Amino acid sequence: MTRLAWSPSLPVAAALAVGPAAGVLQSKALAPIAVAALLLSVLAHRRRHGAWPWPRGAAAWLAIGLFGWAAVTALWAIEPLRALGTSLQLGGFVALGAAAARAVAEDDEAARRRLMLAATGGLTAGILLAGLDAATGNAIRAAVRGLKEIPPTLAFGLKPAASAMALWLPLVAAAPLSRWLRAAVIAAGATVLVLLPGEAAKLAVLSGLLVGGLALLLPRGGRIALGAVLAIALIAMPMLLGPVLARGVPAAGIPPSAAHRLLIWDFVITRIADRPLLGWGMEASRAVPGHRSHPGPEAMVRFGLGLTERTAWLSGAELLPLHPHNGALQLRLELGWPGVLIAAALAAALALACVSPVALAMLAAGAVTAMLSFGAWQEWWVGAELLAVAAAAGVRRRPSLPPPGGSPPPAPS
Repeated sequence: MTRLAWSPSLPVAAALAVGPAAGVLQSKALAPIAVAALLLSVLAHRRRHGAWPWPRGAAAWLAIGLFGWAAVTALWAIEPLRALGTSLQLGGFVALGAAAARAVAEDDEAARRRLMLAATGGLTAGILLAGLDAATGNAIRAAVRGLKEIPPTLAFGLKPAASAMALWLPLVAAAPLSRWLRAAVIAAGATVLVLLPGEAAKLAVLSGLLVGGLALLLPRGGRIALGAVLAIALIAMPMLLGPVLARGVPAAGIPPSAAHRLLIWDFVITRIADRPLLGWGMEASRAVPGHRSHPGPEAMVRFGLGLTERTAWLSGAELLPLHPHNGALQLRLELGWPGVLIAAALAAALALACVSPVALAMLAAGAVTAMLSFGAWQEWWVGAELLAVAAAAGVRRRPSLPPPGGSPPPAPS
């Protein structure tokens, strides 16, 4: 009797069906969801084809190489064991994601169409849940946590979920639905995400839409342009930001969280200058000297941050709480020039490997979030990125989607 076996795309589809809503309720849930989905996808491919879907392609090996170099930096890292452990853990995670992407790419057309439908349904549910939570003053997430009173800070817990959904939103464009339905879901989803807390998610949504539209008009040119922009940004970020921050940026009128980022970046650039070649080692952002210090009077004056009621708290804020909120600066601070150059090559390779506008749009959205928010090594964010990579592998170069009111095309025989 023949045993039933799921398709390699099914676990990724299931993860994207439940991931958005799960991320709204608890963003840290995205890491175990991603691990389980990617692992099951690889195992399903092995069972179906009798061979492992080993990672292949320049982007996959550059990503694995980046964490290989990160492991080397444990030799001089401030916390060697943490540096080595994170490098090996995330390196394995990335290798698993690359293998799952290959498994999804080699799956049949019908299974990949179902993946896009599942992602669309999951995003619709997640965005609706996030919108309802925000509209009710975060009552939904407070109830899940058993809180009788809703603290004002709970609103910021929607930011990770909003960023993950901004990353995945372009997948709706590949769903086998009518053109108008896809456009309506994307427009409604983008509107809700822009209204949620988190400036990075807003910019990510807009960047995804802009780059996705550009890729439709100029497929090859869009890939080359985005790859070049990302590579240059990774390499030149400290050199571009340093002189600007040294002169000072009027920050009194911007959101306090954005002003805090300027102070963080200013501090990180001074630490980069202390070890410009090899960096401070993987995970050094958590322990680099002076990270728990507070902004001095000179920095507050330089950024126009007087002791007003709105900005007074910044004088007591830490200069580097956990990570720089800027992926390019974190790479340079921790992994030095070798890490930055590998990452720049990886960004270019990822852009050139994006065979569809959907994939390029997700890359643009993810890059904006990586440059403005969260730590580069946060497991939930890496998991969200790897699910995006695996799903992008299932998007055809030129999807043959149905016209308005039409039915999906038949699967190839």
